[in-house]
Amino acid sequence: MDENKAAIDDDEKENDIHVDDETARDETEVVTFKYSITSYGADYPVDSLVKRLREESIFVPKFQREYVWNMSDASSFVESLLLGLPVPGVFFSKEDESQKLLVIDGQQRLKSLQFFYDGVFVPTGKVFGLQGVQKRFKGITYKTLEDEDRRRLDDSIIHATVVRQEVPSDDNSSVYYIFERLNTRGRRLHPQEIRASIYHGAFHDLVEDLNKNEHWRMVYGKPSPRLKDQELILRFLALHFNWENYERPMKEFLNKYMAANRNFRREPKQTLSLTFERTTRFAVECLGERVFKPGTVLNAAVFDAVMVGLSRRLNSGPVDDRHLIKRKYETLLKDTDFADAYEHSTSNEEKVRRRIELAIEAFANVK
Repeated sequence: MDENKAAIDDDEKENDIHVDDETARDETEVVTFKYSITSYGADYPVDSLVKRLREESIFVPKFQREYVWNMSDASSFVESLLLGLPVPGVFFSKEDESQKLLVIDGQQRLKSLQFFYDGVFVPTGKVFGLQGVQKRFKGITYKTLEDEDRRRLDDSIIHATVVRQEVPSDDNSSVYYIFERLNTRGRRLHPQEIRASIYHGAFHDLVEDLNKNEHWRMVYGKPSPRLKDQELILRFLALHFNWENYERPMKEFLNKYMAANRNFRREPKQTLSLTFERTTRFAVECLGERVFKPGTVLNAAVFDAVMVGLSRRLNSGPVDDRHLIKRKYETLLKDTDFADAYEHSTSNEEKVRRRIELAIEAFANVK
C-alpha cells in the first residue's frame, strides 16, 4: 500500500504568509560533495518494533508529515502481515549521540502497528478493530486475535535499512537529502520541517521559542504552518555569527549551522536569544512593522542583511539617533548595489556578502 496516497499537496491551501525568497529558486545544485555513508539491513519482528516505538528508541520526528491513514488503510496493512504477504520496508537513521533510530520513511506503517497493539486508533480515539478486511478478521483487535494469529503477527518480519553518515562527520546533512528525496510525493516537506526532524534538540527548541516573540510576530504575521518563519530566524542567526564564511547553497549553510549548534556548542543560548530579541525589537521600534518589505511582502534577502547590519551596530552599544537609523535604512533600499544583491541570485556568495557588508556599513556610524 502507498502510504502517501491520502496525502495532498496543500501548499496553496495552507494560507501561509508569503515570503519573497529567491534562494529557493536559485538553488538547483543542492549536493556539493560526496558522502561516505554506511548502511545495513536489519529484520525486526513486529512486536519488537512496537516495543521500541513505545520506548522511543525508534521515534518519528516531530515535524515529519502528519499521520494520514484512516482505520481502513491501517487495517489493510495489519491484515497483510496476518496473511503473510510481503510489505514495504522502512528507513531509519541512527543517531550517534543517543543511538536511537530516527524514522526517515515508514511512519504510517509503524504508527499503524503501534495503534493496533495499543488497541486505540489515535487519530479518532476509537477502539482499533480491523475494518475493510476479510470476514474472519473484521472487528478483531490485537487482544481478541486468535493465539495463532497473534503469534504470526508478532513474529512477522519488517525489513529496515539503517543509514549512518561517516563523512563529513559533523553535520549529518546526508540524512537531510535522503529525507528530502524520500518525501517527494504527497505533501512535500519544506526545508525547515526536515531540519526540525533531523536536528531536533536544544537549538531547535530555542528557535521555536524565539518564533513566539511579540516583535517578530508583528513583522512576520501569523505563525507559518510550514515553519518558514523559523527558517528566517535560523537564517539570521547563522549569518550573524558566520556570514564571512558563507558558501552556497543557503540550504546547506543553514543545515551545517543548525547541526553544529544543535546543543549550543558554538554560541550559547543566552547570546542567541539576546541577539535575536534585541535586534527584532529595535527594528520594529525604529523602522515599523513593515520593515524588510521593500515591496508588498517580506523579502528574505533584505531581512537577513538588515538584521545583521542592525545587530552588529547594537553590539557596539545603544543607539540614540533612531531617526537617522530610519533614514539610513531608506537610503540603503534605494542603493542600486544593495538592490541588485537582494533581487537577483540572492544565494550567490558574492551577493550575500555584499548586501550584508552594505547593511553593516549603513548603520555602523550611527550614534
